[in-house]
Amino acid sequence: MEAIPHKKVFINQLRQGQQLQELFLLARKTLAETKAGKPYLALGLMDRSGEIEARLWDNAAHYDAQAQIGDFVLVQATAKSYRDQLQLGVVSLKRVDESEVALEQFMPASPRPLAEMERELSEVLADICDPALGRLLREIFQGETLASFVRAPAAKKMHHAYIGGLLEHTLSMVAMAKRTADHYPMLDQDMLVAGALLHDIAKIEEFQFARLPFDYTDQGRLVGHLVLGTELVRRAAARVSELDPERLDQLLHMILSHHGQLEYGSPVLPMTPEAMLLHHLDDMDAKMNYLERLRNQLSEPGWQWTDYQRPLERFLYLRGVDEEELQRQHDQQRQGRQAPRRKRASCKKSEAEKKQQSLF
Repeated sequence: MEAIPHKKVFINQLRQGQQLQELFLLARKTLAETKAGKPYLALGLMDRSGEIEARLWDNAAHYDAQAQIGDFVLVQATAKSYRDQLQLGVVSLKRVDESEVALEQFMPASPRPLAEMERELSEVLADICDPALGRLLREIFQGETLASFVRAPAAKKMHHAYIGGLLEHTLSMVAMAKRTADHYPMLDQDMLVAGALLHDIAKIEEFQFARLPFDYTDQGRLVGHLVLGTELVRRAAARVSELDPERLDQLLHMILSHHGQLEYGSPVLPMTPEAMLLHHLDDMDAKMNYLERLRNQLSEPGWQWTDYQRPLERFLYLRGVDEEELQRQHDQQRQGRQAPRRKRASCKKSEAEKKQQSLF
């Protein structure tokens, strides 16, 4: 095989029966054995459009030594369907030096420009009425923390798993939080928005994302972003003397409970209206991003069934988009998906309103 300088086919363009010689990033690699004792390679290959399972059955030990996880590889393969999932049957692979590839073809990134989203984050911070919460948030979103937050993915694989994904996910939740707070007057909008901004803040410590593949840090795997997040916020809160301890506890409760269930990793269940809503907004935004990416990968326009989606334990019935609609959707994402933002008419609340909110 001869190295090729640029990718020609991305994972989301692969079709069953397609033969290819293509560049991928080696995200996972395991030397395993069949029931008969024959060695084979179980691989995870990725580019900016996604990830695909691959298997190499012949000369597995030889090819196992050719490349390591994180290397770029040129593979010869055929796309096949296995258990309702597209998979690559690899004939051969060889390592390609990083200097020979265009990194932007392998580093998935948010469709929204990072600079645009960072400006939107600044506007959200400026719109916080509670002076103590506002100062806390500004204390956190600065310097290296802000720089990491702008670039971090929101997950390793499931949703918003790309550069800028954490910020995109956070801003989407903030937008929904504001609309919901307008609908339910009982909600404390500043607290809800602060929870949306901070619920995943420690993913900047949970993941390493300087290069592909994204993976957990030791601290992230051992401690997790819920606990790391509360520690980060407590450290910042120590520098904000005017922040009421009870308000801080409510905010920390939202971070700790946002997974919603004990079996999903939350040490406590959501016990305030803001915490309950935050959990559902988080779950909804993650699932909608997952479905949107699946929809964009469908080969034909019109309603159709996807392959079986193991993370959701179901098939999905989605409407594929044509090229014109896909471009229009892409343009809308580039321009920002939020409705025109407006400053809140007033930050003043009556004593009765404050007393009512304190009951929840």
